Amino acid sequence: MRFYLATSFIFPRSLRLRLFTLCFATTHMPLIAYSIWGLATGRIELADFVLLTLATVFGTILALLGIGALLNPIHTLADSLHQADSSVLPEAMDVIQSLYAGVHRAARATDARLQSLEAAAHEDPLTGALNRRGFLHEVNALIEQGARGGVALIDVDHFKAVNDTLGHDEGDRILKALASELVMQTRRVDLVARWGGEEFALFLPDCAEDVAADILTRIARALQQQPIGVVAGRPITVSGGTSQCDDGNLEAALARADAALYAAKHGGRNRVMTQGSLARSPMEA
Repeated sequence: MRFYLATSFIFPRSLRLRLFTLCFATTHMPLIAYSIWGLATGRIELADFVLLTLATVFGTILALLGIGALLNPIHTLADSLHQADSSVLPEAMDVIQSLYAGVHRAARATDARLQSLEAAAHEDPLTGALNRRGFLHEVNALIEQGARGGVALIDVDHFKAVNDTLGHDEGDRILKALASELVMQTRRVDLVARWGGEEFALFLPDCAEDVAADILTRIARALQQQPIGVVAGRPITVSGGTSQCDDGNLEAALARADAALYAAKHGGRNRVMTQGSLARSPMEA
């Protein structure tokens, strides 16, 4: 790269001509050296001079033909990568800059595409919240850094009736509304994910389980006061289950939260239960 930049003053817009100049100069060095020696010593022979000149010219022609053939794929590749980016190699304006800039653009585009795919793989397309995979990835990364906290699962009560009565479009709207409510009612450091179907998962760093239960109870109460939907004249409610993740075992904490959610469902719904089965009804809170 240093030699390329150092020689960029020679035909800066044409790598082919630059290579020709260097090739011409180097292939004629034996002829120049012989001529200087012959003139200095008076021992130059015309036949030797002519023969050496012809050999040099023939070698130059072969070198130029080879250079041209070798550069053709580079020109084709540079053309396919489009025009050069002037922010790269500003002292040169030839095919190498075009190729170099094109490769950089392709690398940036690939990186952006990979980031987009990574985000899509971790994001729920309906609600914009994390999906299950993204939630597990993010929470496990925090746990590896030493984070501990409360885990919660929250589920829309009688969601099948919502879809059957109001239709799937309204069901989707309700899920998006619930996701927005969860984000608004939690801190920026808290993680909210659509766990699957009508169920959402939360990780609340540095929160004890009782605090997590209080947060879910507050959310459930808010959803009663300002319903995200109404079915058969009754506001849509939610049930929740919480647990504590103090040992870094997220899978076990989620299983305990799921058991608490199951107990809340079978305990009459519209309530939050901890892993210790302490019921908290938003109607009573």
